[in-house]
Amino acid sequence: MIQGNMSEPFSEKLSLVLKALSMSRARLAADLGVHKSVVGRWVAGAVAPSAHNASRLSALIAQRVPGFTALDWDRSLGSLQTLLATELGGRPGTPGPGGRGGLPFPLLGQILARTSMHGAAYEGFYRSTRPYARMPGRYLHDHCMLRRDASGFLRLSMANAGVFVDGWVLLLHDQLFVVGAEFTSAALVFAILHGVDGPKAEVLDGLTLSPNLDPERTLTAAAIVLHRVGDLTGDPTADEARFAQLATGECEPAAESIPQALREHLARDIGPTPFALGGDLQLRLPRSRALSRSAPTP
Repeated sequence: MIQGNMSEPFSEKLSLVLKALSMSRARLAADLGVHKSVVGRWVAGAVAPSAHNASRLSALIAQRVPGFTALDWDRSLGSLQTLLATELGGRPGTPGPGGRGGLPFPLLGQILARTSMHGAAYEGFYRSTRPYARMPGRYLHDHCMLRRDASGFLRLSMANAGVFVDGWVLLLHDQLFVVGAEFTSAALVFAILHGVDGPKAEVLDGLTLSPNLDPERTLTAAAIVLHRVGDLTGDPTADEARFAQLATGECEPAAESIPQALREHLARDIGPTPFALGGDLQLRLPRSRALSRSAPTP
């Protein structure tokens, strides 16, 4: 069982870690395989994790915070905050995608400036539609939340049938570059989406790249379309609860429920034969065929 520094409750340290990682209680519960009410009691200070759950909790955090161990719970709140800021990047309490120990990324300044100007257009809740790589002819829905965290960057939370992805949405020019970590299979996922010019994105589309969940972890590229299904409330707790609710939604719709025009956009023929007939030789999405658009101005 985690004891920690007796003068500073474990519950406060766990709350700090969750905030630094932009992780909801529901997401932590899902990753640990416990009921969300259990995490709620930890955060409220009503009970501390058992030795088994404490070990799993520390190991889970270590996947996101390099070098984190169970001994770090014995740090003071100030020391723990400094550790998180150092390992995750940015100033204390404002981790970002760069920082010590991370990959050099000279464009982060431009990305942060772009996000400061246009990030609000993309904040909100979305439902994606994409081809189901393991079952040709079928489709998948992901439920997503995009919001800026304390670092100023856009953070992505995505869920699909108990599989969660945490990542960053990097704005550059008029495109969104997505880099995410899918912890269930320990994989990185990527996407490039077309952006919008207006004050609020209604639809986003682009291309994804990820390893398939088959024995060979087959590299798979696919088209994806995201439709806005809600706006942020400005209350982080309420927004996390809304995302947790969306995460339980339908993820494998019947093919006939997907509009024909959307199916044709997501699953079009490519290769030498379509190319000879005026189609595409490679999977590509020029701006002229993009579905990304802003919401109508009131």
